[in-house]
Amino acid sequence: MTTSPAVPQLSLDNISVGYGGPVVVRDVSIEVEQQEFVTILGPSGSGKTTLLRAIAGYLRPATGIVTIAGTIASNERTWLPPERRRIGIVPQEGALFPHLDVAGNIAFGLRDKKKARARVAEMLEMVDLSGLEKARPHELSGGQQQRVALARALAPAPSLVLLDEPFSSLDASLRIEVRTEVRRLLADIGTTAILVTHDQEEALSIADRVAVMSSGRIEQVDAPWTVYDDPSTLNVARFIGDLVELPVTEMQGSSAHTAVGWVPIRNHRESESSSRRVVLRPEQLVLVADRGVGPDPQGVPGTVESIRYHGHDSLTSVRLDDGPVVDVRSAGGAGVAVGDPVRVVVTGTARMFADPVV
Repeated sequence: MTTSPAVPQLSLDNISVGYGGPVVVRDVSIEVEQQEFVTILGPSGSGKTTLLRAIAGYLRPATGIVTIAGTIASNERTWLPPERRRIGIVPQEGALFPHLDVAGNIAFGLRDKKKARARVAEMLEMVDLSGLEKARPHELSGGQQQRVALARALAPAPSLVLLDEPFSSLDASLRIEVRTEVRRLLADIGTTAILVTHDQEEALSIADRVAVMSSGRIEQVDAPWTVYDDPSTLNVARFIGDLVELPVTEMQGSSAHTAVGWVPIRNHRESESSSRRVVLRPEQLVLVADRGVGPDPQGVPGTVESIRYHGHDSLTSVRLDDGPVVDVRSAGGAGVAVGDPVRVVVTGTARMFADPVV
């Protein structure tokens, strides 16, 4: 006996959205599976929040189909208002009602007022805030406010939760703690979630899949490690993490010659432009002390120009003898000083892209 595949919790089919003027989100298609956690990552102005508002029902797409748990929520003939979509929203900075206490905030969206007290107690225990029912939002820490906002979104038992950069106002250490707690909680209760963020570390560290947006379009949807290690476009490569970009001077089969020597290319058949560039991550470059000895020294020579130490790693800028500057990431300290002669060695494979049209 065969079983039918699970219906996606959310399906967007060629969605385009605007505000009555030019289209802001264009031709977006994506499916989000049940219990999946997807982050929509992109710079400010890329259309992330606009897309989230269209999913929630606050904006009606100009074209395309929005389907939630197998039910069409929006197309050219159908329109479900937000209150009928069973979607929970966690906005930026929580947006709690200052005139209501914690219990009142959590119960705000509950229709059955008779069961509200028990549901509020359940939610408070879930987010580890039991005993704070009577507290006002201004009496809570930033992390506690975000947990109340999450409890309010989850109280009506939504089929999908949308989080719009909810951790952006928290300081760095608290942001990591709260987002980790939220991710664990959503996984424990099996709720499908979409997080909008411009924070690359946040997107990569907690998502099952990352959708990278640029100029109103989704350019790549993949597992976090795939988006980082195997970007599909130069835009994605540039936006996700640090990048070393080098012009290609010669090709031989699947290898490209650059300022750091010959580099094996994993997608050489995809890049047929006559003007191409190789992209590497700084951790794919290794520093070797240049002792000026040996008939066939490893790597290409250069001089250390600067070192940025971050504790867990360091980023060393090296001026190659041929001219360009490249960044090399090393675990902990770099083991060199500014002005030291070094050699730069390439490890692994690179991707190659056509030079963008200026």
